[in-house]
Amino acid sequence: MEERYEHKTQARIQEVVRTKMADKYVREEPMIRGPKFLVRLRSHTVFENTPVKLFCTVEGFPMPVVKWYKDGVILNMSSEEYLIEAKSGIHTLEIPRCSTDDTAQYTAMAGNLHGQTSTQASVIVKRYKQEEASCPYAWLPFTAAMLPKIHYTKINITFVDKFGPVFSSEGGSASLTATMTLNPNLANLQPEAQWYRDETRLFDSKWVKIETGRGVTTLSIPNLYKDDEGLYTLRMVTKGGTAVHSAFVSVADGPPPVPNAPGAPMDIKIHDANRDYVIVSWKPPNTTTEGPILGYFVDKCEVGTENWTQCNDHPIKICKYPVSGLFEGHSYHFRVRAVNSHGISKPSRMSDPIAALDPTEFERLQAKKLGGKLDVISYHVDIEDKGKPPGSPSGICASEIDRTYVVLSWKAPAYSSKAPMWYYIEKSMADSDAWQRVNTQVPIRSPRYAAFDLAEGKVYKFRVLSANIYGTSEPSQPTGPIQTLELKGVPSAPGQVIATRETDTSVLIQWAPPKEPNNLIGYYIDQCVKGSKDWTSANHKPRKDARFVVSGLTKGETYVFRVQAINEIGLSDESQESAPLTVKAALTTPSAAYDIALLNCDGHSMVLNWKKPLHSGGANVKDYYVDKRRSGTSVWRETHLPPITERVYKVEGLTDGAVYQFQVYAANLAGLGPASKHSADFTCKAWTMPEPGPAYDLTFCEVRDNSMVVEWKKPVYTGSGPVSGYHVEYAKKGTSDWTTANEKAVSHRFLKVTSLEAGSSYVFRVRGVNAAGVGMASMPSDPVPAKAVSGSQEVSCVVDAKSGDIVLSFESCQMNDGSKFIWKKDYKEITDFSKGLVIKTEGSQSKLIFKNPDKEDFGTFSVSVTNTTGVSSSYSISSEELVKMLALSYDIRHPVIPLKSELAYKILERGRVRFWLQAEEISSNVTYRFFANNKELSGADPNKMGHDVPTGVIEFIMDRFSEESEGTFTCQITDGGGKAQSSLVLIGNAFKAALAEADYQRREYIRVKEGPHFSEFLSLQIGEDCSVTLVCKVANLKKESEFHWYREDTEIIPDVKPDLGSGVCKLPIKLFSLKTAGLYKATISDDRGKDMSQIDISGKVFDDAINKINQLAGASAAELVINCTATGIQLQCHMKYYTSEMNITWYHGETKLSHSDKAVIGGTPAMATMEVIEPLEKDKGMYSIIITGPENSHKRTLDLSGDVYEKAFAEFQKLKAEAYAEKNRGKVVGGLPDVVTIMEKKTLSLTCTVCGDPKPQVSWLKNGADVEPDDQYVISLDQGKFASLTIKGVMMEDSGRYTMIVQNKYGGESVDIVVSVYRHGEKIPEAKPTLTPKTIIPPKLPIEMPQPKIQAAPTPAPAAQSSTPPKAAPGRGVKSPTPSRRK
Repeated sequence: MEERYEHKTQARIQEVVRTKMADKYVREEPMIRGPKFLVRLRSHTVFENTPVKLFCTVEGFPMPVVKWYKDGVILNMSSEEYLIEAKSGIHTLEIPRCSTDDTAQYTAMAGNLHGQTSTQASVIVKRYKQEEASCPYAWLPFTAAMLPKIHYTKINITFVDKFGPVFSSEGGSASLTATMTLNPNLANLQPEAQWYRDETRLFDSKWVKIETGRGVTTLSIPNLYKDDEGLYTLRMVTKGGTAVHSAFVSVADGPPPVPNAPGAPMDIKIHDANRDYVIVSWKPPNTTTEGPILGYFVDKCEVGTENWTQCNDHPIKICKYPVSGLFEGHSYHFRVRAVNSHGISKPSRMSDPIAALDPTEFERLQAKKLGGKLDVISYHVDIEDKGKPPGSPSGICASEIDRTYVVLSWKAPAYSSKAPMWYYIEKSMADSDAWQRVNTQVPIRSPRYAAFDLAEGKVYKFRVLSANIYGTSEPSQPTGPIQTLELKGVPSAPGQVIATRETDTSVLIQWAPPKEPNNLIGYYIDQCVKGSKDWTSANHKPRKDARFVVSGLTKGETYVFRVQAINEIGLSDESQESAPLTVKAALTTPSAAYDIALLNCDGHSMVLNWKKPLHSGGANVKDYYVDKRRSGTSVWRETHLPPITERVYKVEGLTDGAVYQFQVYAANLAGLGPASKHSADFTCKAWTMPEPGPAYDLTFCEVRDNSMVVEWKKPVYTGSGPVSGYHVEYAKKGTSDWTTANEKAVSHRFLKVTSLEAGSSYVFRVRGVNAAGVGMASMPSDPVPAKAVSGSQEVSCVVDAKSGDIVLSFESCQMNDGSKFIWKKDYKEITDFSKGLVIKTEGSQSKLIFKNPDKEDFGTFSVSVTNTTGVSSSYSISSEELVKMLALSYDIRHPVIPLKSELAYKILERGRVRFWLQAEEISSNVTYRFFANNKELSGADPNKMGHDVPTGVIEFIMDRFSEESEGTFTCQITDGGGKAQSSLVLIGNAFKAALAEADYQRREYIRVKEGPHFSEFLSLQIGEDCSVTLVCKVANLKKESEFHWYREDTEIIPDVKPDLGSGVCKLPIKLFSLKTAGLYKATISDDRGKDMSQIDISGKVFDDAINKINQLAGASAAELVINCTATGIQLQCHMKYYTSEMNITWYHGETKLSHSDKAVIGGTPAMATMEVIEPLEKDKGMYSIIITGPENSHKRTLDLSGDVYEKAFAEFQKLKAEAYAEKNRGKVVGGLPDVVTIMEKKTLSLTCTVCGDPKPQVSWLKNGADVEPDDQYVISLDQGKFASLTIKGVMMEDSGRYTMIVQNKYGGESVDIVVSVYRHGEKIPEAKPTLTPKTIIPPKLPIEMPQPKIQAAPTPAPAAQSSTPPKAAPGRGVKSPTPSRRK
């Protein structure tokens, strides 16, 4: 009866609670935070040595922690007897192999800070014989009873259509739908669809709509907010397991109310709701392009109204705010708006309703028994007690501490009186006893309350008094010192950001958390296309994990990424940008090879072939590994150590008559794929049949609806004679009705199979033929559907109307990453381009161009495109068609431009000569060239060249006509594809008459004009010291005459001005070489006119000058001398001048030396050099240099052997060792300042990066004495690279000169840092660095050089095969670079 009464009591109390909550508009959902089991454990009966798995699903906030118990004792998880999983509230306990000892009652206990709950189930393990002992759990109630054996149907779920990533913005909508098939599909046993967002279970609500049924489940979000962003996961839960699919939903900021206003805050949470206040928190928005956020406004709205009121007058800077002044029993919504310098953001999504209610109100209810029945439900305080003041509260503590408030809680005193009881809170500074009442306006009835308006960073103590109408209790014991929080600032920037490939449209971003998290909330990730500064947000809701998959990227585009950390104050600085990454799918291992075929057997070896994997894993399959075993055995053995690259392999060392099986592994850059299915049984017996063996490697191209081209490779075993032809056979997929495609054998290894049925799939095989008959069939191909690739086109063949080239053109309907065009002639890839074949590819179009077509260029030309679904085509050029195209090409390439008049001349003023001709018609694109004695004439000033399109006249005006001009003048014309040429011969009397007329006109012009002019034109002079000078003479000058030098129309300002008084002008050309060659000009001018002379230092002029320098420098060449360097022995030959264009040859003995990595030939303007790099014994001998001139040559020799070589080699070794030591000694790369000033009691960290090989040792000195590490001085060397000295709480005595010494066996260096400590309030001292902040430490002598690795001698040819196999080396061979496989 007592138990029954207790049950009714609890039921009545719950009924009163529900009534009161309805009266006060209290919504239950936001108030429930304790753990709750959605799916409880179920009992199982299993047989011995079988597995069992217990499932349960729990929810709560924070997410509850689940512990497992066996018969009331917590499970020991250190052994592998039990396996536990927990993910998104779903918890499992698995016993992989049950024994009778596992028969027990199992309990899952879930708990968080709001409470705990449990669920129980029994597991009975039976032997295969009926157990004699009775079940120890027979006492369980009917609801927990277990059947003697549990049967359930496993439902297999296959997703047919899956939802993908969604990219939307605030105010939009999203719908995620998945369709699936169920096997078996039982109407009364349908799977449960569970939807999650970032591990939080979603249920049907006003924000989210979920519909499930008939193999389809849909989650709809009618009005998106940034709160809805996250990873959405669908779990289809069945008895046999769970089918899972996930996709990311991105919700960007909607249009702001004003331009550049910030985005809306999100994730509004309500904490510590009480009778008259709540605490609101939120997360800040990202500010990629907007200005920084200045603060936030918090708004409230009473449930049932639409009147939003602003709670704070001024923007608050942190993301948490206590809202007071609420009405008890009323429910409210809250929202937040962000503010920056441009304006106010849109409001966040409003919070769930929360009631301003004493959270302990219903705890004080009790039932009162009157006359044996439940008559009254009342509060504890309603029970009459004599008029006494209440007792003192106890157990006061701070449950939450912030910057300006503290949430206090305490234990109420025992109290029974009708008089209401309330509490007073008093505060005092920690070092004072002056107590001040906190709540003077509102009486506190709940043993939990927040004390507001506290000072930031101060230390307080609190106490509580209870009171009623009869008086006030004694104060409670005060709390210990409670310090309010100080504003620490935003987190530090996150560490290194690493981007790795994920899929074709997504990238995985990972980063190091900030060193100073400062109550970290999460992270924002920004993305930017490489080369631009257009940063956009990858997520719009903070992510908690230090990794994030950025979706929605453009395939093939290159991006950089950065990360910001956030807390309630705001955003940190941006991290460093990641390395640029191009978006493409990550590499995976290839699938298995298959269809292993036997191509030949000679009794002790077999030749195998196999088909390449269907999926390469995103990288080329480069290596294969073949294993063997005797048929009937289970141990596989390797047949080779180095990987093989071809799909044909000869397995040797087999036993005659034995039966073997083989398997193949494929490998790419990502690693080793799975093993292939083992081959059929192959008997090692020599083939002796006269017919050929099987062909292999059947491939297909030019697949059309009724035809396709088959290619193959010739048989390895040819039989008794050579293979003379092939037969191709085909059959429909799934049948064995083989049809021969060609009755007459073809001699080539390709065949176009026609008369196929469109849409049907066929398999093919090939048989070789020789004089003995038809041989073995090849391994059948994979099924190939006779269906053309959608959008496929054919190869076209034309003769280019402009160039006359024969062009085969193909446009591909598909192009993917790595796609290439492969052109073939008669189905053999074209690799010889020496005869004018050119392949030109632009985008999806490729052309095969015959630049020099001839009569042999007929045949079948095919093209295929890699990394596509078989895009290919071909074109056959017959010999007759080729003859026609060659004739057309010739006519296009050789048109003739008709001329009205041939080339003629006319003498003009100043002795200039005009050469001209007239064509019937020319266009504006006409080009032409004039030649004199086969040397092209320049039309640059002072010469002139031009044409007139209307008249067709082309002319060239020669400014200087002299005796050297005698000969033949030619004009060549090109206009489009047409050409013409005309010549004029001026020799003998005709030339003399023209020259006389030109001289007369020149003299007459000078006489009349009387202007300055050149009496001798420019010439090149070589001095005895090999100097090169330009010389000319000018005449008829006056004081105002100006002289200028030019090279390639750029004025040269000489060191010495021209001597116009003498009339001789000189320009020295320093360091004469090809770099100084070009067209030089000289001009003389004044108000009477201008004259010019020019010389082209190139061709013969340049060669003549170099020959003269060869002669002079060779004669001055000194004997060879030795100069050693750190890289080798250098031979030097000093001479008057050296340039690389001189004809100089070096010899070692009789061998001519060329510039290479071993012999470096060069020099300076004063000498020629040849350096023997890393000299060896074979480099000893006689060395000589030969300087060849136009008339004779000069030779100098040196015998580099004996003592001369030994001394030089010793000097080289010394310099090499010193250079090696300098390169590898310990060094400070950077990071240390010269001077540091720091305030007393701060922490000083001197950090830098060091390097050296071997890794250097680091030591620290203070004023010359060693620094001993202790609690204050912390010395570290991380990874041998990052050295630091940290001084905690620096004092004035820590000032001084600190020295860091970095040293290894090759030497090192020491660095001085001057540290100056000053007290708070003092002026920062001006410390000066030392004069020598860095000192080099010499290496230890003698310097040890690393010994070069000795390469293993080549393996000698194997001797005759022995019956005893060689002894295997210990361990397994390394298959680099591919990871080794498991045995």
